[in-house]
Amino acid sequence: MDTKIFTDDMAKGYTFQGESIILGAAVLDGKPIKEAFVRIPLSTINRHGLIAGATGTGKTKTLQVLTEQLSAKGVPTLVMDIKGDLSGIAVRNSGNPKIDERHALIGLPYIPASSPVEFLSLSNEPGARLRATVSEFGPVLFSKMLDVNETQEGIISVIFKFCDDRNLPLLDLEDLKKVIQYVTTDGKAEFQAEYGNIMTTSTGTIVRKLVELEQQGASEFFGEPSFDVQDLLRRDREGLGIVHVLRLVDIQDRPKLFSTFMLQLLAEIYSVFPEEGDVLKPKLVIFIDEAHLIFENASQALLDQIEVIIKLIRSKGVGIFFVTQDPTDVPEKVLSQLGLKIQHALRAFTAKDRKSIQLAAENFPETPYYKVDQILTELGTGEALVTALNEKGIPTPLVHCYMRAPQSRMDILTPDEIKEILRYSDLAPKYENGFDRESAYEILNAKLETAQSDSHHEVMTAQRTRAVQEKSTLEKVLSSTTTRQIGRTVATVLTRGLLGVLGVKTTTRRTTRKKPGWF
Repeated sequence: MDTKIFTDDMAKGYTFQGESIILGAAVLDGKPIKEAFVRIPLSTINRHGLIAGATGTGKTKTLQVLTEQLSAKGVPTLVMDIKGDLSGIAVRNSGNPKIDERHALIGLPYIPASSPVEFLSLSNEPGARLRATVSEFGPVLFSKMLDVNETQEGIISVIFKFCDDRNLPLLDLEDLKKVIQYVTTDGKAEFQAEYGNIMTTSTGTIVRKLVELEQQGASEFFGEPSFDVQDLLRRDREGLGIVHVLRLVDIQDRPKLFSTFMLQLLAEIYSVFPEEGDVLKPKLVIFIDEAHLIFENASQALLDQIEVIIKLIRSKGVGIFFVTQDPTDVPEKVLSQLGLKIQHALRAFTAKDRKSIQLAAENFPETPYYKVDQILTELGTGEALVTALNEKGIPTPLVHCYMRAPQSRMDILTPDEIKEILRYSDLAPKYENGFDRESAYEILNAKLETAQSDSHHEVMTAQRTRAVQEKSTLEKVLSSTTTRQIGRTVATVLTRGLLGVLGVKTTTRRTTRKKPGWF
């Protein structure tokens, strides 16, 4: 093919008026075209994106490049580090001959650099702890998370209303379980008088769903202090966007917690961030690695909620990128909302794999330069097919891109290096220690204890009153003349009987008159 025509087409399709970042160089017939750079305009990154490819094809390195370049442009990011290999972004790369060779082919100087990093955590991993309260979820989102039916969703909504009306804060899962227990036992009459009857079978199902959530570690997530999403928008003193690395190396066996966190975070960002409209560059970009963990275990209601948020959140100046092995891991309705697609190699080991490759090829713009379904299986490590949206929202030409190398370390940090970074963290001290202020659990326990104490006091008072009344009646009876006479008679009879039993004879005095002649 004519290299000049190809180069001109790529220059036309990937040159923009506003700020942009460089991913790498265009490739034709297997050879990088020096200085035919593949750029991405910052103004359309809030239109979301996809990074896909088989294991070992370079997805993580592409994610690392994007976060580095966005940071350099003053754009903060949030990165899900599920495999633990993104922490190296905090340290500059020490260099490598292969990296120098790659950049020589691209025609782009290689300058090692690090990015400012904050470590975050959902569990016991080092970093600022992320938490949220049950109340912040709200009844609708919480119900969708639990995957309950309409009847049970209605019960959850009424329980939230009951707590709002009575100033019962729902901070953690223990609060919600306590309220459910209360409205079905001691507080049943109070609840029914205002809100009607609820089926215990439905509340039992809700409790079982809560227990399932607890078993995946949700108890560590629900509570205070709540994480302020505004803290994700910070830059360092030099104006570099801070890369927030959320360490999730222990989360793969707890997909429910992961999907719960992501949905709550996106909902919170959407509700808190102001409307921005069209932006010159995004306020925040979120990279969700191993995205299949969200979609595989999500209910249909949850998927619908994610689709809605993806559509709307871009107006807040926020871009979301899904990183996964197979683009079919992402639901079609969500996939259609993703403007930037970076597709690394796919492997065709089975008939199902070949169908997936064909489907992936159909999702790209048509091109005269590549056989897409064929090239998808031939891409080398660090190579990808790329298409984005230009500043007018029109898809750019599909291009085979030879990706630039990360400027930071392409490996994990040691525990000591992570501790050193945390020493200078602004967020870790703020969210390090959780606290449990008085909430629904404590308030209802106190209420029940007071009720039991009052009930016990009433019982004791009634018993004392009866005792006084009985004593007063007895005293009246014992003080009467008839009673005293009966008492003496009874005592005499009893005494005689007792003495007889003991062998003591009693004598009866008689008054006799002496007969005449008696002496």
